[in-house]
Amino acid sequence: MTDVVVRERVSEDERRDAAGLIAAAAAADGRAAVSEQGMLLLRAGERAGVRHLLLRVDGTLVGYAQLDGTDPVEAPSAELVVHPAHRGRRHGRALGEALLAESGHRLRLWAHGGLPAARHLARLLGLTLFRELRQMRRTLTGLALPDPVLPDGVAVRTFARGADEEAWLAANAAAFAHHPEQGALTLDDLAAREAEPWFDPAGFFLAVREAEGTILGFHWTKAHAAEGLGEVYVVGVTPEAQGLGLGRALTTIGLRHLAADPVLDTAMLYVDADNAAALRVYESLGFRTHETDLMYRTER
Repeated sequence: MTDVVVRERVSEDERRDAAGLIAAAAAADGRAAVSEQGMLLLRAGERAGVRHLLLRVDGTLVGYAQLDGTDPVEAPSAELVVHPAHRGRRHGRALGEALLAESGHRLRLWAHGGLPAARHLARLLGLTLFRELRQMRRTLTGLALPDPVLPDGVAVRTFARGADEEAWLAANAAAFAHHPEQGALTLDDLAAREAEPWFDPAGFFLAVREAEGTILGFHWTKAHAAEGLGEVYVVGVTPEAQGLGLGRALTTIGLRHLAADPVLDTAMLYVDADNAAALRVYESLGFRTHETDLMYRTER
């Protein structure tokens, strides 16, 4: 018997089963079907606007989906995954149709890695491609970049935990006002990331106006030590500081920080394919496209 259950809060057993399913799928696909934000929401307990869909066959969890309706403007976003041993049995379609019903047929669905099966499912659900997110990489070995140039009156320091959260969230919201996920980060979202084992304020750089300390830009780096990857996690510049070269300078500072770690040999980042200005900067710094995530949505 196939059963899709919708939960606003998952139990510890359900959370463990879902995490195991996600890990098994990632091992088979070479790519995680659920994002970092999705994993944080799975572990966080109940969160207003977030629902978890559990697909069981004869009591065994074979599929998981998450619907995030916390954005006040955009349609709810979703991710879904089916256990590798239970694919080809229309479970993905069942989860997709359940997501459409839960969202009122107003849905944005991620296909991480753009795998053929995910693209096929999107077509079956009647969804249209509207966003392409590129993962770019470059080597950190022998990193040789020109020295960063900062505007007059601007200094770079590292993030002060317990003091900079509110100011950084304001700067992040301003820098990513156009971005439905990044720009909507809350204090709870930031706190969840600060609680992660990878969080290191020494790799979280803030460009501030020296006179009053206003945050003008930032580069938050992240180390994936087990994979030897250093991530350009978030680079942002507030509207008032656009055109000053802060994005390139902060990216260079962060890359040098990552390259100083002997465990890391490759840098990675994510950037929207239609962000031509950012693509030019990253390509000039030696980054090249490694893989692509796709987002599909309903027409209305």
